Amino acid sequence: MSILVTGVAGFIGFHVAAQLIERGVPVVGIDNLNDYYDPALKRARLDKLSGHNGLSFRRLNVQDREDVLALAGEFPEVTEIVHLAAQAGVRYSLENPFAYVESNVMGQLCMMELARRLPKLRHFVYASSSSVYGGNKELPFSVDQRVDSPVSLYAATKRANELMSHCYTHLFDLPSTGLRFFTVYGPWGRPDMSAYIFTKAIFERRPISIFNNGDMRRDFTYIDDIVAGVLAVIERPPAREGEVPPNKVYNLGNHRSEPLLRFVELIEQACGREAIREFAEMQPGDVKETYADIEPARRELGFEPQVSIDEGIPRFVAWYRAYHGV
Repeated sequence: MSILVTGVAGFIGFHVAAQLIERGVPVVGIDNLNDYYDPALKRARLDKLSGHNGLSFRRLNVQDREDVLALAGEFPEVTEIVHLAAQAGVRYSLENPFAYVESNVMGQLCMMELARRLPKLRHFVYASSSSVYGGNKELPFSVDQRVDSPVSLYAATKRANELMSHCYTHLFDLPSTGLRFFTVYGPWGRPDMSAYIFTKAIFERRPISIFNNGDMRRDFTYIDDIVAGVLAVIERPPAREGEVPPNKVYNLGNHRSEPLLRFVELIEQACGREAIREFAEMQPGDVKETYADIEPARRELGFEPQVSIDEGIPRFVAWYRAYHGV
């Protein structure tokens, strides 16, 4: 038995792999260590994982079909896949749309084809996103709502992942679960995420851009809660129910929609200094508010987020200070 984690040097993948290794579960980790953001952070995460027994790492792109499919022969003992590798970022999809189709759509297809070839595979778990809800005005966002009006290419690729997964469960009886993550933050987070951007700018005494003139809310979810949800999902592959294929989608969020300005204030308090605020208009592809209905995840997975932004933000800033020596 082992679990294959894609994007293992990424933010969520690193934390998931660390918890699995701590539990004594062998992990096959893959990542391409690309330069979308500073690869030094990815290597630092990987170094921490490599300091423990239990990780087999391969550097490759999830969209490179030959390299991916070869893993079936190298690691036939894999029983679960946790596919977290993706080209992230809503705003960057306006600049480099091809990267999103190559990594997110072709990458998903290659990983599902790998899953079909693994003789012991029990469950294919993959990352979706709250962005699939687009400009939905009905709050909180529920997995029962229609999600066919994305407002960014990133969101469209994540919705495509869900549809592709449904197709493969129907055709090949491949038990699959998609996870719609809501604004994940915490230690070892990505530099393109708001908590990191704001903290870095505050310490460097540079202005921060606050979009939609601050009139925004997010369901900020601490990384430990996300990892708890992922681990709970891994252990519960869906079963076919009559004509319904073994396919599930869950929201993983904090079930609290927080004002963006309160988020900024907590970062200021943790940093011990005020931000230089510059208010701006809403960015293309962005949404005003997110809020997760997590009742299905509570009922079926026992998912119960524990960390509010009042606790989580100081933890993130403490990590940032230690990592960057400020």
